[in-house]
Amino acid sequence: MIHEFRRVTIVRVRKPSKKDLNQDLQWFSNSLGLFTERDKEKSCFRIFVELIKAARRGQALNSDQIALKTNLSRATIIHHLSKLIESGLVVPHEGAFLLRVDNLEALVEEIKKDVMRSFEDLKEMAEELDDQLGLLKRDGDGTLSD
Repeated sequence: MIHEFRRVTIVRVRKPSKKDLNQDLQWFSNSLGLFTERDKEKSCFRIFVELIKAARRGQALNSDQIALKTNLSRATIIHHLSKLIESGLVVPHEGAFLLRVDNLEALVEEIKKDVMRSFEDLKEMAEELDDQLGLLKRDGDGTLSD
């Protein structure tokens, strides 16, 4: 199954100085742009954590199960699941939802591949546009060439 991801947010945040599972998970989630100013209750983070727990058990969760576990409304769950799916962190699976891959390290690698594919597409298009617009290119030594 091929997914098109429209938005990946990476935020450069200072790592926690002390090793603490909850702080490390919050840093990881914050680095993936799961926290926003509007999300005062860290709803997206709480949903993501429930999906991580489910991944440990090899399970997918539906929106009702997530709502029950997080004490959030189903509308809030659906809103944040849409965001997580759009970013490529979560995939729908048989009426439920699960992490895109089985662990967080693999998740980061998949996101990295997505970003690199996007940059390759951008570079290819930039080369075509440069040619069409007649823009000069710099060689490796910094000199301009046609």
